[in-house]
Amino acid sequence: MLLVVALGGNALLERGETPLAEIQEEHVAAAVDALAPLAGLHDLVVTHGNGPQVGLLALESARDPSLPHPYPFDVLVAQTQGMIGYFLLQALGNALPGQQVVSLVCQTLVAADDPAFEHPTKFVGPVYEQQEAERLARTRGWTVRPDGDSWRRVVASPDPLALVELPTIRTLVADGAVVVCAGGGGVPVRRDGDGRLHGVEAVVDKDLTATLLARHLGADALLLLTDVDAVEHGYGTDEARPIRRATAAELRAETFAPGSMGPKVDAACRFVEATGKTAMIGRLDRATALLDGSAGTTVVAAPPGPACPIHA
Repeated sequence: MLLVVALGGNALLERGETPLAEIQEEHVAAAVDALAPLAGLHDLVVTHGNGPQVGLLALESARDPSLPHPYPFDVLVAQTQGMIGYFLLQALGNALPGQQVVSLVCQTLVAADDPAFEHPTKFVGPVYEQQEAERLARTRGWTVRPDGDSWRRVVASPDPLALVELPTIRTLVADGAVVVCAGGGGVPVRRDGDGRLHGVEAVVDKDLTATLLARHLGADALLLLTDVDAVEHGYGTDEARPIRRATAAELRAETFAPGSMGPKVDAACRFVEATGKTAMIGRLDRATALLDGSAGTTVVAAPPGPACPIHA
């Protein structure tokens, strides 16, 4: 089978951790321990988040006294693709001796008039107390929003329309390589009237890009790996309970947090609705169990029998 796997931000940094290279490499090593068994049995394409890393680079760029203005977000996304891709490339290569592993910097086409540019929602960078976040918003012109018990900066997150490097990815997969690509949702770009590409000040949601990638590669399954056991009905309440198996339509009828689980559910549903195949959401360290349906949340196109209970 061909699997497209999207690693959540927890694959590199846990909330509040200092973003040192060695800490991220330790997390990547743990992620690869979970992915290696899949790579031994299936063709594997891996993408990843970059929220903490791109936010950190944006902060450093804004503070650099030698720069007249900060680096744009498309350049920062490319930088994080190189860094995180290197971490994964090396760790996967060490875990899979003899296996060809490739890391590819990718561009993702977006619409210049996407309404997301008027309504930033994508969390980037570290967490702050509310007072500090509001101060930074005033002094730096940021948009900030609550993220759980903390506050973070948000930037525009337009929908991905196409992957510029898709033909190259297809070639690499056909050649048997494990491919790390489209990290951080891909570098956001637009085409002008002459067909030339230009960078866009935004960050594309990596789960939506993973869905686009999985669809156009003809993947057999999409795995969205994070740090929670499963999608929950009533998350954060006393009535919270896991959703073990559901159709895309049943999940669409639920409400999920727009800054966290919402995009993952939307991405899973988009893949299932477009292909009729299966998507899974769950913990990174249970990746193999997710694939056989014994852990996480499995999203299907239609119930296999007379009823498909949304809760298990």
